Order: sequence, then C-alpha cells, then structure tokens
Amino acid sequence: MLSFLYFWLLLILAYLISFKDSISFKGLQAQSLFFSGIVFIYSLKLLFLFDYQFYYFQYIIRHSLNFEYYNLHLSFGLDGLSLFFFILSSFLIFISIAFVIHESLLWFYVINLFVIELLLLLVFSVLDILLFYVFFEAILIPMYIIIGLWGSRERKIWAVYMLFFYTLCGSLLMLLGVLYIYFITGTFNLEYLLNYNFTILEQKYLWLAFFLSFSSKIPVFPLHIWLPEAHVEAPTIGSVILAGVLLKLGVYGFIRFSLPLFPIASIFYAPLVYCLCSIGVVYTSITAIRQVDLKRIIAYSSVAHMNLIVIGLFSFNLMGLEGAVFQSISHGFVSSALFFFSRYDLC
Repeated sequence: MLSFLYFWLLLILAYLISFKDSISFKGLQAQSLFFSGIVFIYSLKLLFLFDYQFYYFQYIIRHSLNFEYYNLHLSFGLDGLSLFFFILSSFLIFISIAFVIHESLLWFYVINLFVIELLLLLVFSVLDILLFYVFFEAILIPMYIIIGLWGSRERKIWAVYMLFFYTLCGSLLMLLGVLYIYFITGTFNLEYLLNYNFTILEQKYLWLAFFLSFSSKIPVFPLHIWLPEAHVEAPTIGSVILAGVLLKLGVYGFIRFSLPLFPIASIFYAPLVYCLCSIGVVYTSITAIRQVDLKRIIAYSSVAHMNLIVIGLFSFNLMGLEGAVFQSISHGFVSSALFFFSRYDLC
C-alpha cells in the first residue's frame, strides 16, 4: 500500500514536468489539488486499515539492491507514531495547494510542494538510518527554493543562508555518526539496530551527534536563531509547511532513533536537555511578547512549544511521551492555521 503512494507521487511529478506548457493556471491548480487529495484520502485509508492490536511496523516494504561492494536493503513501514505524521504531512500539502495563488512559476511551485510531500512520506516510513538521513536533509532543498524564489520580503536570501547554515552544519555530525554505526554493525537497518547494544561510550558520542542534527531542526535553544528569520521571509505556504511538519522531523528523530538506540546516553544527557529547553521556553516566550510582527510572534511561540515537547520526550514516562506526540500533531494544525490567518502575500 505504501508503494502505491510513492509511485503515485512520482507519477504526478512526471506528469507535471512533461505537460508544464500545456496546462492553464486554473487547470494546473485543479489537477494538483485533485492529485494531492488522492494522497490524503489514501493516507486516511491507511489509518482505518491499521491494526492497533499489533505493536510493530505494518505495510512493510522490503527490497534489496546488490552492488559489487555494497548491498543496500530498503525497508519501509508504518507504526502508530509515523502514521499520524504521515497523515499530517499529506493534509498540510493538500491544504497548501488549495491556497497557492502565485500565477508566476506556479508549475515550479507545485512541483516543489509535491517533492516535499514525497520526501516527508519517505522520512516518516523509512526503516533505514542512512536513507532517513538522505531524505531528512533533502527536504531542505525545495524549502530553500520556496523561500528564495517566493519569499515576501527583502531579507529572504539571508533567511535561506541562515536556514542552510544551522540545519546543514548541525547534521554533518549525524552523518559521521550514521557511518560509524555502519562501521561497527555492518548495517543501516533500524529493525536490526534496535536489538544492538552499543557501549556506553559509543552511546554518548552518537547521541550528541544525533542531538545536534535533531535539535537544529526543532529547533532547541540556542539553535533557534534561523527560525524567526525563515518564517518572516517565507511565503505563507512555506511558513505553513515549515511550522506544521518540518519542525516535527526533529521530534520524530528523537523518538525513532535517539531514545531507543541510545537509552543510557539519553538518561545521562537529560539534565542538559532540561536546562536548554527550559531556558528556551522562558526566553522565547518573553521574546514573543516583545514582537510587533505577527509572523515573528507565531515563530517565537512555536520555538517555545517545540522546546516544551522535547522536555516531555525526555521525561522518560508514558504520559510525557504521549503528551509530546499529541502536542506535536496539534501544534502542526494550530500553527499552520495561524500562519494562514496571518498571511501577508495571500500565498
């Protein structure tokens, strides 16, 4: 069932690229809305057919690619965590396409939205740690394009540089960590790694590498500087996708990788997380009160909410984890709605 979604999105992209000059503005928007609506409806179908009594990944896809020096094993699947982020992503893209009114380069705008949707669905379903990293970082490319081309203010290029610097530089250590994991285990497969026992020293170093990557995406204080700039300069649709789902990638990464793979290191570094996130909640809340720009107010309040979510994740109890996931999903809907209502550019 997952393979249908991936194939459908690739088919949409191929269609839009092939017939870009023969579709009118109204026709392109209507067709794009129809295509994204099918993805959203199909993701709801996955929700209704999901077996909630089965506590493991479902709708699993496995495929092997054998090369001369390396065998790549592709694994995709959904569980109760990734399923809701799956639905959130498809819903926000569907709503975003409905609000796109940029007549110039609409074709390219819509293609970027569908690329983001495809990468989001892959991120939330992939069970391979290297492919997760690739999709995790690749999502930023269409976001750079959307902010850089359709940004509404003069500092949009500076905002793109800030987004690039903080998010990419923070992720370089994660890449080294992923390669080290392959060096000592011989696999990138998450299902195998969940049963592998890393040494305490390995956990501490790997946890830090993953933490820098995920915390820069959330963002955790003090790595939040790029977010207000990106929100203010981005078009409304860019802000909706950024606040609604891209900030949740870091939360998902903590739950999917950091906590289960490095449990001892997570407990060891929990005081550091509490300290940074508590300062982040108070500091960004006070900063939000002082703002006069509506987008900046929403951006700083989003940072406060996301830092509170991370505190819940590292409470190491069921109530904190469930509350963090619930807050992540609800923040995705609420923050997106706030940016729609505050739109300056009607896009």
